[in-house]
Amino acid sequence: MKRNTGLAAALIVFGALILLSKFGFHLGPIVGTIMGYLIPIAMVALGYVGIKNGSKIGWVVAGLGVIILLGKLAGWLIIALAIGLIAYGVSMLKKSPQV
Repeated sequence: MKRNTGLAAALIVFGALILLSKFGFHLGPIVGTIMGYLIPIAMVALGYVGIKNGSKIGWVVAGLGVIILLGKLAGWLIIALAIGLIAYGVSMLKKSPQV
């Protein structure tokens, strides 16, 4: 078995899921959500490979992928920021006063 067989199979499955979705056959909201995150992650990965190989277009592809991914993850980033602020505030209250 070749080294890239697993990657090839994953690409075939993801491509088939995209085509099924475009033709109106939806496999549920979870698959749609996964596919919504998969495209920007793939753009970042392909951009990284392009950057590593010295291609200037790799920066563009990776940049667009990061922007799209940040847009999709904005809600989670705000929640993480809020939790961080709460934790920092609690740690400030627990600190003993410096004399």
